[in-house]
Amino acid sequence: MDQAVTPPGIILTSLGKVANWARTRSMWPATFGLACCAIEMMAAGTAHYDLARFGMEVFRASPRQADLMIVAGRVSQKMAPVLRNVYDQMPEPKWVISMGACASTGGMFNNYALVQGVDQIVPVDVYVPGCPPGPQSLIHGILTLQNKIMSGEITY
Repeated sequence: MDQAVTPPGIILTSLGKVANWARTRSMWPATFGLACCAIEMMAAGTAHYDLARFGMEVFRASPRQADLMIVAGRVSQKMAPVLRNVYDQMPEPKWVISMGACASTGGMFNNYALVQGVDQIVPVDVYVPGCPPGPQSLIHGILTLQNKIMSGEITY
């Protein structure tokens, strides 16, 4: 049997792959900078590192316009309900990056006042290690998240 040949210039794919591609190229982060990691997160948006090349130049102030939460820094017990409220206000699909040792595990602050890992409050998709991690590390975490979305590893 002869197989049908696709004419040149025609691309065949699934609707899900196109949607995932569009989502990864237009992420709008909701910044949740809580400590020194927030300085590194802000540096990632400057001209030297240029998050705009990944379609992320718009850091949203409203959670209703964001689909990516970057938790940068230590989370106190008092801030935990606020963080959860912001996460709940974000539309689906939404993703979370935990930036830094303090956000990921509590870091060197092992006490009652701080949450020992933001994954106790919201589901985390990518962890960016370091104290504080540099802008390059955050960009690597964003690219890792994009790869997970494109491969279908993360479901909504």
